[in-house]
Amino acid sequence: MASRGVVAAGHPLTAQAGADILRAGGNAVDAALAALMMSLMAEPLLTGLGAGGYMLVAPPGGEPVLLDFMVASPSNGERAPLDAVVLDFGDAVQVFHIGASSCGVYGVPAGIAEASARFGSVPLSDLAAPAIAAARGGVAMNATQALLFDLLGPIAFATPESRARYQLDGRAPREGEVVRDPDLADAIERLATDGAAPFYTGDIGAAVSDWVLERGGTLSRADLAAYGTLPREPVRVGYHGRDVLTNPPPSAGGLLIAYALALLQRSESKPDGAALVAAMETAQAERTDAFLDHLHEPGFTDSFMSSRLGSTTHVSVMDADGWACSVTTTNGEGSGLVVPGTGVHVNNMMGEQDLSPAGWFTHPPGRRLPSMMAPTIVLENGRPELVVGSAGSNRIRSAILQVIVNAIDHGMDAQPAVDAPRLHFEDGLVYAEPGIEDVVARTMVRFRERNLFFGGCQAAERHHGKGSFSGGGDPRRGGAVVAV
Repeated sequence: MASRGVVAAGHPLTAQAGADILRAGGNAVDAALAALMMSLMAEPLLTGLGAGGYMLVAPPGGEPVLLDFMVASPSNGERAPLDAVVLDFGDAVQVFHIGASSCGVYGVPAGIAEASARFGSVPLSDLAAPAIAAARGGVAMNATQALLFDLLGPIAFATPESRARYQLDGRAPREGEVVRDPDLADAIERLATDGAAPFYTGDIGAAVSDWVLERGGTLSRADLAAYGTLPREPVRVGYHGRDVLTNPPPSAGGLLIAYALALLQRSESKPDGAALVAAMETAQAERTDAFLDHLHEPGFTDSFMSSRLGSTTHVSVMDADGWACSVTTTNGEGSGLVVPGTGVHVNNMMGEQDLSPAGWFTHPPGRRLPSMMAPTIVLENGRPELVVGSAGSNRIRSAILQVIVNAIDHGMDAQPAVDAPRLHFEDGLVYAEPGIEDVVARTMVRFRERNLFFGGCQAAERHHGKGSFSGGGDPRRGGAVVAV
């Protein structure tokens, strides 16, 4: 039997849901949507209907397009204070902010509906059925998701409503225990039946807005009604005989990855750890207030490149007909605001310091936040060769960069490329997993073991010479691959 394709995702059930659609004859976008909807249940603290994201699609014989359904800034107004929460990754800590004022305009329902309408070959109701069944029947908690509940507990259990949704017997669910979410099942079924409208101009959107406003946020019904998925032309950069397509402005991550790749291409040698750190440092130095201010201007990508060169989850899918789809979604870490009866846990993207380096609430209403998320597709002679994307806040861009370098420059298959030890440069510090020996810096944070701090990179690849597929699921975040 000929290979139909491959799905790499952040949970075995997520990957399997997509693979089942490929096996049944759906295309890569169909599979990605089925996987995405399953992730809402299987990876509940990383994504959700109250989240945002991006989908990069390369159709066979057609122009690639990036669907932007990232979280947008809500209305201005009086806000309750943000609540700070410190999360401990073991060898590093990070501060997040939650509460009603952290809630932005969500995009996942709009993105799912738009992608299905544009590219789908299977009815959305069929794609949603496995996720609905899982939410009603229950999902056994695996080790990675149990770890995330322990890590994100201060956020996941911040309100009575979030405790009611996520806790079992007043505590975090443990590995092997079955969790159910009937509200989420009803909401996914509503999306599959009625489309995105109920979440933006209907009863669900009204309930979410009212809930947030009553608690001191500014997410209005008008904000939701004005929201829509935006198609964009991907950033394209050449790298060692390939074309790399990634997320364009106003997202920041894709442009910084493209810039780092262009810097690395200047050298004829294969990049080592020191070269990667240098490229990361140079790219990060460009993420200034002026950079963020100009991201939304037409033509910024060309001017930027020419003047210098002279808790998130991800699904990667490829199919035998030549479709490639890369989709990243994030709920931030969640705001703690779970709206009863809607299946929506609203994001905390307005409380993500990584997305607001110029200060809190400086983005004008309606503007998409400048995320690091960067769904990426690598083309060889115009054909998709590698599909990759990652979770991991600011570590997203370094994770994707290293997987691309591992695959293209070091000839690794997808799984070893994902497994390989990672490093990350930020704010003068080099963070490194065990196995990084070719970098010496005065300010290094050496992790004792592989850590989810360094992202959750999921990769799918096609071996054109063999006509086969393979993939890499990131063990740092319970990644899984299913080839069919």
